[in-house]
Amino acid sequence: MPQSTLAIGLMSGTSRDGIDAALIETDGEGAVAALEFHAMAYDEGFRLRLAEACQRAMAMERPGFEPLIAAVEVELTEYHVQAVADLLGRSGHIAEDVGVIGFHGHTVIHKPDRGITRQFGDGALLARETGIPVVSDFRAADVAGGGQGAPLAPLYHAALTRNLDKPLAVLNLGGVANVTWISPDGGLVAFDTGPGNALIDDWVRENRERDMDSPMDKDGRLAHAGAVIEDALAELLDDPYFARAYPKSLDRSAFDPAPVKGLSLADGAATLTAFTARTVEKAVHILPAPPNRWLVCGGGRRNPALMAALRGQLAAPVESVEMTGWSGDALEAQAFGFLAVRSLKGLPLSLPSTTGVDKPTTGGVLHKPG
Repeated sequence: MPQSTLAIGLMSGTSRDGIDAALIETDGEGAVAALEFHAMAYDEGFRLRLAEACQRAMAMERPGFEPLIAAVEVELTEYHVQAVADLLGRSGHIAEDVGVIGFHGHTVIHKPDRGITRQFGDGALLARETGIPVVSDFRAADVAGGGQGAPLAPLYHAALTRNLDKPLAVLNLGGVANVTWISPDGGLVAFDTGPGNALIDDWVRENRERDMDSPMDKDGRLAHAGAVIEDALAELLDDPYFARAYPKSLDRSAFDPAPVKGLSLADGAATLTAFTARTVEKAVHILPAPPNRWLVCGGGRRNPALMAALRGQLAAPVESVEMTGWSGDALEAQAFGFLAVRSLKGLPLSLPSTTGVDKPTTGGVLHKPG
C-alpha cells in the first residue's frame, strides 16, 4: 500500500476574499482523509492592494520589478504563513508532522493560449518561515506542455468519487466556474464553464448602497429581488468561448459585464446569476454524456439564488457536496495538498483530457526550508 503523508493545501481564490487552508492525509493516489480546515479572511485594505497589484501586473508586458507588486507578494505570503500556523494550532499538529505544503498562490493573469500563467506568492519564503517543504507554481509545466493550466482539481475529484455512481459532474463555483466530468470507468473531462461568482461579486461591490453589510449578494437576496433582463443576458451569452470544444480555461476578467451597466442593483445581480447558470447548462452539450448528478462546491453553493437557477437549467439533481460528506469550503485547498504529494512522487497533475496538455504531466516547484 502506498505510504500516506500529512499535507497542507493553501488556496487564495480569484474572489480575493481570503485563504482556505486544509490539512489532509493522503498517498496522492486513492487514499484521502480530511483532517482540518481553516478559512482566513483578508482585511479590506489588503484586498484593495491585491486588486491594484493584479491590475498593474496584467498591464505589464513582461514580469519585472514593480514596488507595489513586490510588496503585495510578500504580504500575501505572510498571510499564508499565518494561515498555516492557525491551521496547525487548530489541528494539534506541529510543523514537523507535515510532509509538504501545496501553495497555489493567487492567480494574477491566466492566458494559456499565449503561454502565460502567473500567481503571486513566494514559495521559498513560505518554506523558510513555516519550516515545511513547499510545492508551488503548479500550472507552469502544464502550460509549457501545451495545456490550459486549469482546472487542476479533477484528479482529486476522481479520488473522492471512486465509490459514487457515475457519470457525475463536480461543479466548482469559485470566481470562475469549472466542471469535472467523471465517466463510469473513471475517465475524466474538465474545463472552465464560464463565470462563477466573480461578476456577481464585482457588480455588488461596485454598485451597492452605503448601508449594505456585505460586498456580495449575500444569500442571493438581490438576485431573488431582481428580474433577469433577457436582452442583457443574451448579449453576455453571445461569446465564442461557450461554443469552443474543451479543454479550455478562463481568466477572471475574461467577460465584459458592460451589458448590465445601467441596470438596477437587483436586476444586475439577477441577470449575472442567470448568466452563470446558463453557461453551466451550455457546458452539458459538449460533455461526453449528461451527468446523472451535479455535486457543487465553492462559495457559489451558498447562494440560494444561484443554486435555484442551476436547478432550473439542469436536468439532473444539483446538490451541495456536503451531501456526500465532503466539505465544500475545503475542497479546493485539499486538492492542492493532494497535488503537492503527487508532485513529490513525480505523478501527473494534469491529463490531456483535463487541460489539453500533450501528455500526462507532473509539475510544481519544490522549495525546501533550508
